[in-house]
Amino acid sequence: MEKSLIMNLDDMKQVLRQEAEAVLNIPVGVHFNDAIDLIYQHVHLHKGKLVTSGMGKAGQIALNIATTFSSTGTPSIFLHPSEAQHGDLGVLQEDDVMLLISNSGKTREIVELVTLTRNLYPQTPFIIITSNPESPLAEVADVLLLTANPQEVCMLGLTPTTSTTVMTVIGDLLVVGTMQKIGFTRADYNKRHHGGYLGQKSKE
Repeated sequence: MEKSLIMNLDDMKQVLRQEAEAVLNIPVGVHFNDAIDLIYQHVHLHKGKLVTSGMGKAGQIALNIATTFSSTGTPSIFLHPSEAQHGDLGVLQEDDVMLLISNSGKTREIVELVTLTRNLYPQTPFIIITSNPESPLAEVADVLLLTANPQEVCMLGLTPTTSTTVMTVIGDLLVVGTMQKIGFTRADYNKRHHGGYLGQKSKE
């Protein structure tokens, strides 16, 4: 017997439309260039690094952003906010810049990470990705990147779905902008990613 479809095609297309609209509604502006300039100054001129962090699903996005930056010429690491409280904060250096992600802007572990970082290096700048411009994290941001608080496609309106899509795209904007800023080339990419299909493709 043929199984019935859980989602019909119209429902699937509606999910895609909602996600696409959320991406197109990201409030882009000069603040993105401000974030790119901040990364460029600290990482490429002062030889610090980009440190990303987030909790839960936002943390997975932060990890992805860090690895993408590293493979495109901008040294970056992911710092787990809970592990930071158990010694991993020691990875921070004076000229680092931090990129913190929290949809609510109130995530306890991330707010605490700001305090811990300032206790160690008070001048560390923060780039914040959040949906909440009135949040504690927004208040400490040197550069604030808002998601426009898109409605989740999850039928419960709870599961991070559309919000994480938007966070990922914001990260992509920062990566591509920084690549343009530093003049990153195919040859540069190959030096950092010589294995696998992409490594082979970068040699062409």
